[in-house]
Amino acid sequence: MEIKSPYSLKFELPESLLQDFYCTSLLESFNPSDPKSSFCTSSADPGLITVDLYKTLDWLHSHEIPKSLEKEVCPIPVLLYVQHFSTNHLLFHYDGTPTSAELIRKFITLFENLIGESKATIISPSFIPKSKIKEEQELIHMVSSKTQETSFIKFNFTRIGDFWSYAVKHDCTLLVTTKNYQADLAKVLFHFYKGKIWSDQLSFYLSL
Repeated sequence: MEIKSPYSLKFELPESLLQDFYCTSLLESFNPSDPKSSFCTSSADPGLITVDLYKTLDWLHSHEIPKSLEKEVCPIPVLLYVQHFSTNHLLFHYDGTPTSAELIRKFITLFENLIGESKATIISPSFIPKSKIKEEQELIHMVSSKTQETSFIKFNFTRIGDFWSYAVKHDCTLLVTTKNYQADLAKVLFHFYKGKIWSDQLSFYLSL
């Protein structure tokens, strides 16, 4: 009888698709398919769970309708990665909420050893309350201090499909967004997999 780990019980996905990394900061040797590539003992709980995107898509297509990636949203970040995973061009989604601010901070801490030569783009809504302007500026400074090149643009994107389309069009390799979008992301991936506008270089980082 297979015994599932406590965290894997939170996922709709088969446990065989999941890899867990117990790091607060990943090593430069990080390979999302191999936990040994960034072996750490600095965390008692997984700091990141990685999932092969193509195997996940095949799993999604084994169902008549797309299923969510998790039964219940958990605080552990998830990386849906393509075969040639890259951090060359990061696309960050900041929407002015504490959730999106915290996920960007978590990402920077976790991936800081891998993004020193990365290009980063931050997308923020056209309108941000005055109370959030300072936080927005702090996040821009944080990202720019850890990456080689950072740009900041204003778009009123409200759907994960908007971010996905932008990422594909501008050759982004990793979309960093909130887990609030994961159910919609599963639907987008389900319907566009192997379509004309599909990208085989775009991975997804989802967190709270």
